[in-house]
Amino acid sequence: MNLASLAPLAVVLPILGAALTFVLIRHSRAQRAVSIGLLSLTLLLECLLLASVWNGGTAAVNIGGWVPPWGIVMVVDQFSSLMLVVSSAVSLAVLVYATGQGMADGDQDAPVSIFHPTYLILVAGVSNAFLSGDLFNLYVGFEILLTASYVLMTLGGTGPRIRAGVTYVVVSVVSSVLFLIAIAMVYGATGTINMADLAVKLSELDQGTRTLLHVMLLVAFGIKAAVFPLSFWLPDSYPTAPAPVTAVFAGLLTKVGVYAMVRTETLLFPGDSLNTPLMVVALLTMVVGILGALAQSDIKRLLSFTLVSHIGYMVFGLAMSSVAGLAAAVFYVAHHITIQTSLFLVTGLIERRGGSSSVDRLAGLAKLSPLLALLFFVPAMNLAGIPPFSGFLGKLGLMQAGIGLGTPLAYTLVIGGVLTSLLTLLAVARVWNRAFWRKAEDAEHPDPVLLSVPAANSGAPAVRLLPRTMVGSTLGLVVLGVALTVFAGPLFQVADQSAAAMLDRSAYIQAVLGDGVSVPALALGGGGK
Repeated sequence: MNLASLAPLAVVLPILGAALTFVLIRHSRAQRAVSIGLLSLTLLLECLLLASVWNGGTAAVNIGGWVPPWGIVMVVDQFSSLMLVVSSAVSLAVLVYATGQGMADGDQDAPVSIFHPTYLILVAGVSNAFLSGDLFNLYVGFEILLTASYVLMTLGGTGPRIRAGVTYVVVSVVSSVLFLIAIAMVYGATGTINMADLAVKLSELDQGTRTLLHVMLLVAFGIKAAVFPLSFWLPDSYPTAPAPVTAVFAGLLTKVGVYAMVRTETLLFPGDSLNTPLMVVALLTMVVGILGALAQSDIKRLLSFTLVSHIGYMVFGLAMSSVAGLAAAVFYVAHHITIQTSLFLVTGLIERRGGSSSVDRLAGLAKLSPLLALLFFVPAMNLAGIPPFSGFLGKLGLMQAGIGLGTPLAYTLVIGGVLTSLLTLLAVARVWNRAFWRKAEDAEHPDPVLLSVPAANSGAPAVRLLPRTMVGSTLGLVVLGVALTVFAGPLFQVADQSAAAMLDRSAYIQAVLGDGVSVPALALGGGGK
């Protein structure tokens, strides 16, 4: 049996789960069991898909038996299947975390009861985007996940969440309209929106039309990926949402935009025509994002700015148009999804234990909760790129690819990447020193709970205990981040193979259109293959 033929189930299972959990909206225990069970089954299926393409190969599934380019096609290759596995693993951890939070708070009634069906719809949209083989289905995937994200962001109906939700909706609608206009223009110019077919037909257009279509798609995806200067909306939107929602947004939503940029640059518009602007954007994204992070006193806002900053590393790897650069970017995307989500979950635990996410009100958490201190320290050092963590390995791969490129702009990006990594270390070290290391009485506005820790064996009840389910899911995600370091060799091998296949394009095009299709020749700039 061809396992790739099961790829549509990665979308169908979460949608089925959403329907079932909606039916069970008044039965919270059954609702939790169904959502966790079906998402676990989805993750298992995606692991099988990744195993089927681990050593290379690309497979296409024609939905409804329609022959491309007329029908909907889903494509499974190493990159898409790796993104599916990482995103679903992270989504499952966040779902368990959110379930534990709901059980601890006693929120069994609406609006929290709609969390499970909406969350599973979000997962279905992400999976659909990763598997999509045509631009319009990619648009549908974006709209599915964005519609679900509107609901999740405004859960609770508080003033700050509604205001942030309005900003998020407006920006998302603008990017979606731009994307839809770009799709219409692409179809008008080529008569197709199938990405494999476009890879053949776009090369026949004149350079001016190609550049216009290229820029339109990059701007639409750049807003979704939050690259500078299109990232203004993110730091004000994400921190207001509930902790598990912020975590899954930070881990997944911007990476779907990055994924779309990778497909655009490697499959539809290969070569180096916009490499220089992309490198400039990558540098500005890294530097401006991390400077914004240094100015923050709230941990959630700080992490939102580091999220923007580290998108720049991925764009840098993409802009080099080389196997080494793209492979490092693929590895870094998988790393960043895991680590950034972990840190936002830890921040939710910090807020719960210390009463705030502002470092002006936090202190002494290392003494109050050593496990919480460890859960923050490990992914924070990973994000900063401290050896031997996966963050260091990913950045090292990017730096080596940049040095191998040898251009002045590439060297500038390497220096900017190193500087950004050092400033990231400074930002997370400030959080560690102020929230965890200093004495509680040294905080500018200490929370009373931090000043009154019950003595050991005093019989006094512990305050603000962290639910085991929340701690366990966070610990699992932190361990997954460490596992990326332990298994970095095999993962980099898959990333290398994936990058080579994407830059070659022939496997993707022939998997969709058939072996008889000739792949247009291209001239790779900036280091080639």
